[in-house]
Amino acid sequence: MSIARTLRIHLPLTQLTQPRPSGLPFRPRFLTTASMSDPATRRLQRPVIFVCDLQDKFRNAIFEFDKVVKTTSKLLRAADTLKIPVYTTTQNRARLGDTVTELAPYLQESDLVRPPVDKTKFSMWVPEIAAQFEGKGRHEVLIVGIESHICVTQTALDLLAEGHKVYVLADGVSSCNREEVPIALARLRGEGVTVTTSESVIYEMMGDAARPEFKSVVGLVKDTGKDTKEVLQALAPKI
Repeated sequence: MSIARTLRIHLPLTQLTQPRPSGLPFRPRFLTTASMSDPATRRLQRPVIFVCDLQDKFRNAIFEFDKVVKTTSKLLRAADTLKIPVYTTTQNRARLGDTVTELAPYLQESDLVRPPVDKTKFSMWVPEIAAQFEGKGRHEVLIVGIESHICVTQTALDLLAEGHKVYVLADGVSSCNREEVPIALARLRGEGVTVTTSESVIYEMMGDAARPEFKSVVGLVKDTGKDTKEVLQALAPKI
């Protein structure tokens, strides 16, 4: 491919036709280091993570529950490295118990990890959580948890109605009946939700290999690579 053809593909017509002072090198703005490392260029500007109802009482009822927990653990480790806020709910804790112990190391309350909220409503968008978003604009909300067709779906729909961008992780959600999952994800796509994977969204949150967290994130991805493959084979819908 010729240089001229390459420029026509990547540059607006005005940049190709406008003269520049002689002797000055041509430096397209999209190639500058400053623009690439500027936080404003990141795909996800204000990501947050929602962990929906991953309680031990569901372990033997949910299809591949332990794999959902593995994906959630990986996502929470990335959130800790990248300083991403985390919100967690339980469904009727008195009957169904606390969030599974495997996630406890990553859910210690802090400025970024909010205290868990118990609920009876199926959606995570309850007043205690919604109040923390008031006046703070649009966020990108990443959802993992259960069940795909009930609590995850209703949470996603409520967030869309509030103007947020919603991502549901196909390797991080499930239901009692495995057949419910692809149906729920197809519906959510139709409603405007982005259905993606944990590894994809982790790199999207990072956005740039120049970030100081890059090596830590790459290490995490490598450490969990075998689990990621197994989880995708079990949970990812056939598209």
